[in-house]
Amino acid sequence: MSHRVLLTGAAGFIGFHTARKLLRRGDRVVGFDSVNDYYDPRLKRARLAELARLRDEDGADFRFVEADLADRAALDAVFADGAFDRVIHLAAQAGVRHSLTHPESYVASNLVGFANMLEVCRHAKVPHLTFASSSSVYGGNRKVPFSEHDGVDHPLQLYAATKRSNELMAHAYSHLFALPVTGLRFFTVYGPWGRPDMAYYSFAEKILAGQPIALFNHGRHSRDFTFVDDIVEGVVRASDRIAPPNAAFDPAEPDPATSSAPFRIFNIGNGRPVELKHYVEVLEAALGRKAIIEMKPMQIGDIEDTLADVSEIEAALGYRPTTTVEEGIAAFVDWFLPYRRRAG
Repeated sequence: MSHRVLLTGAAGFIGFHTARKLLRRGDRVVGFDSVNDYYDPRLKRARLAELARLRDEDGADFRFVEADLADRAALDAVFADGAFDRVIHLAAQAGVRHSLTHPESYVASNLVGFANMLEVCRHAKVPHLTFASSSSVYGGNRKVPFSEHDGVDHPLQLYAATKRSNELMAHAYSHLFALPVTGLRFFTVYGPWGRPDMAYYSFAEKILAGQPIALFNHGRHSRDFTFVDDIVEGVVRASDRIAPPNAAFDPAEPDPATSSAPFRIFNIGNGRPVELKHYVEVLEAALGRKAIIEMKPMQIGDIEDTLADVSEIEAALGYRPTTTVEEGIAAFVDWFLPYRRRAG
């Protein structure tokens, strides 16, 4: 049975891929995005043009609303047009390093915007809200792999703090108003149609231009790189399965990943960490060019290593990401080279 889905961040990297998957399976999608200039809006417009092509050529049911999450009236107007079976909230001000210099945009989008979303979902009695969190919430944790059952109260930058705040705000609404909510902690997403501020995209641009790339922590970082199609599969599966209360929840020993309310948290990662130096080698091989590398010390706000424990999402949804870095980078380069030529 098809769903009517409100998808925020539809012009964004993960939002675009999620919209495309939902439309291809026959869901009716209302996309919502401010199309801001955090990075080149032409890329966002190109993603929207692809979604419009699915509508116009393949008969997909897609409508787009260009507005800001901080504009409560705009959100109310979207909900006034009819009920939604699901809300998938992926819109946010992204970027760990950008949060060091532009904190106000994170407050507006990730806190005010998320509060607006919770309010409209509450009043509309949305059957299930699924939202994007981030592996950055693990912050100062050093126990790996990162588990949803671990405490996450030591964020290392404002971006992570806003994402953790989203989880807490969502739980409060779930508890107070019986709003079913699922939060998804994404681990280092990459792939075609990605953001130019992401490391792999920036590396590819600089390698082809013959410019040096900086590897912080001397390239010894390891990351749980997760291909965007794997992320989207997890998003859609999580959205389809409405979050239940945990009947075994013990308030004397509370589990951060579940609740007596209809609330849950899942990691979505590859479960296979890759050292940044190796990641660059794979990118070099796919591009057929060697990188000029400048080794740099650890940068403020960075997490040294990330690795997801994905046993919970596998057990609950029967799902585990499978794409290797070699496969994922090849798919990115296959998209990137022609897109780069078209964009000039």
